[in-house]
Amino acid sequence: MENQRNLILAIALSFLLLIGWDYAMQYFYPQPEEALVEEVADTPATRAAEAEATQHSRTGGLVDPALQAQEEVDVAQALASPDRLPIDAPRVAGSINLRGGLIDDIVLKDHTETTDQDSGPVRLFSPNGTPAQYFAQFGWVGSNIRVPGVQTLWEADGERLTPETPVTLSWNNGQGLIFEVAYSIDDNYMITAEQAVSNTSGNQVVVEPFGLVNRTSRTASQDIFNAHSGPMGVFGDTADYDVDYEDVDEAGVVRPQGRTRWAGFADIYWLAALVPQDGSAPATSYRSLGNETYRADVIYEPVTVPAGRKFTTTSRLYAGAKESVVLDQYQDAGIEKFGFAIDWGWFRWFEKPILWLLRTLFDAVGNFGVAIIILTVIVRGLMFPIAQKGFASMAAMKAIQPKMKELQEKYKDDKPKQQQEIMELYKREKVNPLAGCLPMLLQIPVFFALYKVLILAVEMRHEKFAWIDDLSAPDPANLANALAYVGIDVPGWLMIVFGLGVLAVLLGFTMWLTFRLNPSAMDPMQQKIFDIMPWILMFVMAPFAAGLLLYWVTSNILTLAQQKYLYSKHPQMRAMIEEEKKKKAAEAARAG
Repeated sequence: MENQRNLILAIALSFLLLIGWDYAMQYFYPQPEEALVEEVADTPATRAAEAEATQHSRTGGLVDPALQAQEEVDVAQALASPDRLPIDAPRVAGSINLRGGLIDDIVLKDHTETTDQDSGPVRLFSPNGTPAQYFAQFGWVGSNIRVPGVQTLWEADGERLTPETPVTLSWNNGQGLIFEVAYSIDDNYMITAEQAVSNTSGNQVVVEPFGLVNRTSRTASQDIFNAHSGPMGVFGDTADYDVDYEDVDEAGVVRPQGRTRWAGFADIYWLAALVPQDGSAPATSYRSLGNETYRADVIYEPVTVPAGRKFTTTSRLYAGAKESVVLDQYQDAGIEKFGFAIDWGWFRWFEKPILWLLRTLFDAVGNFGVAIIILTVIVRGLMFPIAQKGFASMAAMKAIQPKMKELQEKYKDDKPKQQQEIMELYKREKVNPLAGCLPMLLQIPVFFALYKVLILAVEMRHEKFAWIDDLSAPDPANLANALAYVGIDVPGWLMIVFGLGVLAVLLGFTMWLTFRLNPSAMDPMQQKIFDIMPWILMFVMAPFAAGLLLYWVTSNILTLAQQKYLYSKHPQMRAMIEEEKKKKAAEAARAG
């Protein structure tokens, strides 16, 4: 009975960790929001500052009304303009709009939109005014001088931006200032922008270089409690996941506090982030532009450019997939905490090794489903000695049940004395009541780590196994999908039944079998809990990632094999269980 109670506790703890850990950490150890975010109050001073920014925009500066326009334009129509410079790198393709110098056309060659064979690549950036508008811009703010804006037509010194052929865009303002943006791109997702101002005017000028990312939230992935989607960055020494689009809407402008290491917008799998020049301390803000449109901007300190001199600022733009290996490479190269763009949470120390092992197994076998199965075998193999000891302890617990029952009866009116005598019994018989649930407790970190990996790792996206097209999504083999093929739509409130997939049913059945092979609880109420628990978990786990269910089903099957083996080593336990079954059958017959 004590062992069964511990098992129930272990299962409950596993779900608390799975569902509530991140929330609990935020509740008990909240980040001091006042240290991370400054919300701009609506005061005469701030209104004046905003008016000044708008005035800058009229000369082609940071807040250009054209970038706030949401007049819907077809993507193909927007990309048909002849004023475009193609981008062709190993992992990205697209173009730069020479009208405004906007990087507004980026697709990711290695990632498809859907699991269909004819699906095109994921489109990350789209031009201004399109339904999924998302783009970056590098420019300058200046007073009493003409600076390039979104209507400026830049000249390019090349025909295509590739890793081998950087391209420089230039524009002469006709007042003695030449503005240049030299673009280069690496073999992954990083674009470098060198912004230069050459002053031939005869007078010194003051300019403020900036970089911005503009996007709509209509195409953003959902911001969930364990996977942040929205404004993101590292400021000071802190990765900030606390600001979402609603926060920006409410505040109008949100200014993170601390030195900006990088800042931008993140989805579950994709990231667009500005990385300022090393050693600089630019001002960073997230702004609501209205109509579900937002901007992250990085604005450098004003710079005085003397006559006859040239000033250059170097920024970078990451526009690509949140691949852990790639992000860590950039982090190792100097971008502080860039790997934190993936919101691993408090268990990152364990989740990243799990991802590494899965990738290693995938490289060896070529299928992530098979890799998950092998991972399960490895985990169960490592825990087998502990499971063997736990099973031996469970057998010993079963053997002393009659003595425990005598003590409970003898001291039924003195609970403290009863507990004291039971503990003495444990010591005399050298029985550990917690050993039986230790293997399950040790599996909790692995289970939680795999859960997070399947949610966050783009490496798992669209990976196939058997009938499953995407291991990071729920099992598609369910009755609701089958009915949809014949034109019958299942109401949402019935999905709890019709949404059950094959893996969820296998999970419930295999767990029921493992419970059947265990000794029954002495308490009838506990036995009823164990009778219904597998079927409750079947419904609870059905919406989870198919890869996670595959892990659990495989683990249950290995548990069944392990139990069979251990029963052969402990025949007295098997005899006890058979005797219990006969008693239950007799009781059922009498009740019938």
